[in-house]
Amino acid sequence: MTPQERQRISAGLAGGLSYAEIARRLDRPTSTISREVARNGGASGYRPQAAQQAAARRARRGTPPAPPAPGPVVDAVAELIVAGAVRSGMPRMTARVHVDLLLSEDGRRTAAELARRLRVSPASVSVAVNSLVESGYIRRERDPQRRRDVYVVDDDAWYRSIVISSRQTLETAHAATDLVEAWGADSPVALRLAKGGAFLERVIQDMLDSAERWRGLLS
Repeated sequence: MTPQERQRISAGLAGGLSYAEIARRLDRPTSTISREVARNGGASGYRPQAAQQAAARRARRGTPPAPPAPGPVVDAVAELIVAGAVRSGMPRMTARVHVDLLLSEDGRRTAAELARRLRVSPASVSVAVNSLVESGYIRRERDPQRRRDVYVVDDDAWYRSIVISSRQTLETAHAATDLVEAWGADSPVALRLAKGGAFLERVIQDMLDSAERWRGLLS
């Protein structure tokens, strides 16, 4: 980052601009701006000259700076969310990636940023983001400037994840119903499958209807 860019960041903060707006004006990722400000005094204490001097010192040492540690309250809340996701069946690494995206200012990170922030291997991040994309929790975008994928939590993520999960459950319900004839309609197995399939189908349909009805809350 150049001294001129740091001056513009300072001016933007003084003018009350959001990190996203500053990033747009500098043609930089929002996460770059938020990290720059966080490791150089925060929004109220950012000084461009001091930030430039700190960057020069880091460059001389030849080691990248560690990402700023969130406060203990944020850490505790994040861990609670991760624990809840793990109890619901999500792998812990997948949950950690999801929560890190949820708590990012603009809901966007590259795989490299996720690996660096969580201090895990790129392979672990790759498995996690692929699972999250398939489940609808995040989506993948291509950043043509940096020629890499960016993973995004957008406003429709919760709706999309519910729809995908519900459709998968409906497939199970329909499969159970299809097996009824194979077992004979009056057999105990057929009755059990018929009841289970009917129950799942009605509950999931209610869930889909509710998700559609309240989707506007995400806008």
